[in-house]
Amino acid sequence: MAGRTLLRVRVPLNRWNTRGNSGQAAGYCLELVRKRDYEGFLCTLLLPPESQSSVFALRAFNVELSQVKDSVSQRDLGVMRMQFWRDAVDEIYSGNPPHHPVAAELSKAVQKHKLTKRWLARIIDEREKNLNDRPYRSLTELETYAENTQSSLLYLTLETLGVKDIHADHAASHIGKAQGIITCLRAVPYHSSRRQVFLPVDICMLHGASQEDFIRGNQEKNVKDVIFDIAGQAHVHLEHARSFKEKVQGRAFPAFSNTVALDIYLKKLRSADFDIFHPSLQRRNNLLPLYLYVRSWRKTY
Repeated sequence: MAGRTLLRVRVPLNRWNTRGNSGQAAGYCLELVRKRDYEGFLCTLLLPPESQSSVFALRAFNVELSQVKDSVSQRDLGVMRMQFWRDAVDEIYSGNPPHHPVAAELSKAVQKHKLTKRWLARIIDEREKNLNDRPYRSLTELETYAENTQSSLLYLTLETLGVKDIHADHAASHIGKAQGIITCLRAVPYHSSRRQVFLPVDICMLHGASQEDFIRGNQEKNVKDVIFDIAGQAHVHLEHARSFKEKVQGRAFPAFSNTVALDIYLKKLRSADFDIFHPSLQRRNNLLPLYLYVRSWRKTY
């Protein structure tokens, strides 16, 4: 059955239409997430069946937005793409979604779980702000970006689980911030290869590390100190999220399974002595599905 679903999603997007193709739309979202957000794909498989298709739609929506920055040559083109999704969300909440597989599945998720429009709009707005090719001015600015994107995605995931709880929201906020910070760190080698550096300026200045240090792949102490400080803040957010564990409803825990991959990355980064360019940090962890299953079985995050 799964094989047939994956075959259907190979239909080109410009031939896709919403009539009679709900299976294609679901398959398209699943395959997009599997290819572009593999860790998110694995985490979504651990959710209850009644939430999975909705969260695949949410993650596919997030992937679509995250790819805009690297897929356009001019900022104005990126703004136009963001406007398409802003209009799409408005149309979804008006009951008339555009003929796009992700929009179609997102519409079903919105109707099924009464998802909060504010979180979807916030993701779009923050992604649009991030189209500017400049580093974060401060670690606080990076945290704000992470809150408005990754944490918003977690708030929506909690809604698909039927969780409306302030303690779960607090945990989601901190986990999302940790996710955003670590995503920024993981992208350093890729961005450096394109002569781009987006790490917080205040932390770089504190340690006397220049953009050129990262572009050259410098492994001096000041560069590692920058990475240490930023990674340390991600760790603080994870620990803060876990401080709410006794108060968070158990049914919220599956939404936070991404902490497994975050923990693994931070551990590997420590083992590499905070050398952000170390080859071990670029390899996929083939044991991640097992680690995710064990954490899920233990019912914790």
